[in-house]
Amino acid sequence: MTQIVLTPIGRVRSDVAASKEDYWGNIVSTIEVENEQLESGALRGLEEFSHVEVLFHLSGVPESSIERGSRHPRNNPNWPKVGILAQRAKSRPNRIAATICQIIEVGQKSLTVRGLDAFDGSPVLDIKPIFSEFVPDKTQIKQPQWSHEMMEHYFQSDI
Repeated sequence: MTQIVLTPIGRVRSDVAASKEDYWGNIVSTIEVENEQLESGALRGLEEFSHVEVLFHLSGVPESSIERGSRHPRNNPNWPKVGILAQRAKSRPNRIAATICQIIEVGQKSLTVRGLDAFDGSPVLDIKPIFSEFVPDKTQIKQPQWSHEMMEHYFQSDI
């Protein structure tokens, strides 16, 4: 297979620096854009959107923990063993994550968002505005019961 090399366009700045599984709902993060990757004005126009999708690299996940087959989500034996591509686990082969976040503020070289489930220092690979046409009707989304259980507290506010 051809190797793909990606260069981060920025870094996440957040108070979350350690392992965290749930309660990302009120986490506020700032994405600092790298001067070498983007010119001034690259964020212009984002203030007209309510949400963005942030693609970032799970750089803190060691290569040795990568799953290439199947496992129980979050290693919970009460949930079925499913393939790594049937879950959104951090131990995926390319360690790429994607999260839809609420825009709080757009700066010249920074973007502040709410609900980004990335640790401080995570490399940001891309930022895309959310167009309603890209989000399927939620009533048409099908997913297994275990995933609802797993995500029950994920984007709730911290207790």
